[in-house]
Amino acid sequence: MAARAERVNATRGQILAAAERLFAEHGVFAVSNRQVSEAAGQGNNAAVGYHFGTKTDLVRAIVRKHVEPIERIRTRMLAEAGDSAEVRHWVACLVRPFTEHLAALGNPTWFARFSVQVLTDPALRDIMIDEALTSPTLLDILDGLNRCLPALPPEVRAERGDMATQLLLHMCAERERALADGMPTPRAGWHGAATGLIDAIVAVWTAPVTPDPT
Repeated sequence: MAARAERVNATRGQILAAAERLFAEHGVFAVSNRQVSEAAGQGNNAAVGYHFGTKTDLVRAIVRKHVEPIERIRTRMLAEAGDSAEVRHWVACLVRPFTEHLAALGNPTWFARFSVQVLTDPALRDIMIDEALTSPTLLDILDGLNRCLPALPPEVRAERGDMATQLLLHMCAERERALADGMPTPRAGWHGAATGLIDAIVAVWTAPVTPDPT
């Protein structure tokens, strides 16, 4: 029984890794379950359905694989932030868990590009929101950030939250792609890349608010 469970876990891991790479590079719905099975070295083309069910279930499993380690980093950084009144501390809590996780994965990675593919797909974005963007630690970090910016109108707060998310994910995806292709990057490591992102996102959150003439 233990040997069989080990084989099943190994097969699931191979399928998850293959699917994440293919989805990141080509988009989720451009890739068939058959292609995922073949890339995972599975002779049975029904392996994806057998182990994960629908493609939506497979996407959810990939997200969950990454959420746990990111959550551990968030928890640590949240404790370090304490009751900070500095916007930069809370922005760092948003950025560095993601970049530290990517750094820990080595090179190449696909999760940033996969995340962008999922978030820009209307049929799948709710999975990313439900699994990765509504965690208790993330909500606590956003509460800390909001306490530092009490004067921001709600609509501006929502707009800048969307801007910050897009900036984080798309810049990480571009860096991830460049590293995978052996291309030069503006910063030598993920830590430096995170510092640049934190600088930019702090600027987004603290920019002056121009009244809407309409």
